[in-house]
Amino acid sequence: MSSNPRKGLAFSSKAIADAASWYCAFVLVALVLLGMFKDSSMFPSHANLVVNQLLSRPCEEIYVVGEGETLHTISDKCGDPFIVENNPQIHDPDDVFPGLVIKITPSLHG
Repeated sequence: MSSNPRKGLAFSSKAIADAASWYCAFVLVALVLLGMFKDSSMFPSHANLVVNQLLSRPCEEIYVVGEGETLHTISDKCGDPFIVENNPQIHDPDDVFPGLVIKITPSLHG
């Protein structure tokens, strides 16, 4: 009996393709698992830590009103419910503009 060289070639190509498909499946599963751990809240990113620190930082005693801010948003942000009472230069609470300098006295409850 003579062996057919084409049959051996086809068999080795099939084995290589089968091994390659298993390798690709393994890599795909590993990437999915890594993606799940990366998005997990167990590992907060550095950017999230910096943002949380800035947001939790209390306001300075002297505050400069920024674009789009109102006395209500500043009061919520800084914990000072008496901004108008503590700032005699504010005659109309609706007349707040960027660059206005106000005094902040955070409440002890907030």
